[in-house]
Amino acid sequence: MKLSDFDFHLPDDLIATRPASPRSSARLLVAQGDQTTDSHVLHLPDFLQPGDRLVLNDTRVIPARLNGRRHRDSAQGPVSAGIEATLLDPQADATWSALIKPLKKVKVGEEIVFSDDLSATLDRVEDGQAYLRFNLSGEDFDKALEQAGAMPLPPYIAAKRPADEQDKTDYQTIWARNSGAVAAPTASLHFDDALLLALAERGVNFTHVTLHVGAGTFLPVKVEEVTTHKMHAEWGQVSPEAAAEIQATKDAGGRVIPVGTTALRLIESAARSGRIQPWEGDTDIFIYPGFQFHVTDALMTNFHLPKSTLLMLVSALMGQDRMFDLYHHAITQKYRFFSYGDASLLIP
Repeated sequence: MKLSDFDFHLPDDLIATRPASPRSSARLLVAQGDQTTDSHVLHLPDFLQPGDRLVLNDTRVIPARLNGRRHRDSAQGPVSAGIEATLLDPQADATWSALIKPLKKVKVGEEIVFSDDLSATLDRVEDGQAYLRFNLSGEDFDKALEQAGAMPLPPYIAAKRPADEQDKTDYQTIWARNSGAVAAPTASLHFDDALLLALAERGVNFTHVTLHVGAGTFLPVKVEEVTTHKMHAEWGQVSPEAAAEIQATKDAGGRVIPVGTTALRLIESAARSGRIQPWEGDTDIFIYPGFQFHVTDALMTNFHLPKSTLLMLVSALMGQDRMFDLYHHAITQKYRFFSYGDASLLIP
């Protein structure tokens, strides 16, 4: 299985830089077996059945992108340098792993000032990875980060425009509650209160799980032999209540439909025994054609990058030829791609 098998040409003008407004007005490409239907997200209830269960990732994206300055005394007097930091993961020793640009401009022990309230010291560098120790913790840190930070937009959006205040709303699901992600579970961005109400009235059930999406989700696959790719690890949790709800739906003959690849990867991580179990920990599950799904019956997801692990995942669910036919259709019909783009409902 070669990386080139998952390549396709995407016109640059189909990369969405802002979401549809209202959220549920985004387009929805529905694939039911061999049947393809062009619709809109607000009509999602028409394609679901009473007793179906949507699995929703309730992670909350933190404003992880920070701009600050490093100050230093030199022979010529005080000098400073602009520093950009993107927070990745909190560590057990109370530091944060972070991407720092330019890392060579900061020495271990030096302070970076991000705002009047928020600063950090470069604690150490290991294998090219920076670790920052902040001056605040707990709720004080969260409050200062909210003020100083910007949403960590995906590289393909950030290359076209900087993040702004609107992204703090747009790049967050309406049910986000557990802080820790540095990327949004973007299929969930299409949901608003009116759509949730319509789904509930249709008899659709909801279960919340948590997977903190990491920056590694944007890392390119660099090996030509796909099966040798090493996935990044992300922390997730399926509570006993969530596992019980999902299993009850399976037992009753209903369909379990994760909203987004993050929710899918998590519930399949929790179900490798064949039945879903309560689960907590880091998952680096890699789903590509040939994968055996134990709980997923369908998937709602956005349109993904060429040669990405997410394109491999949807190909595992629907079949490679079928997915490429769908993507050809989406491009021809000018669906909007990637994080702020349109959605698909994939029903094998």
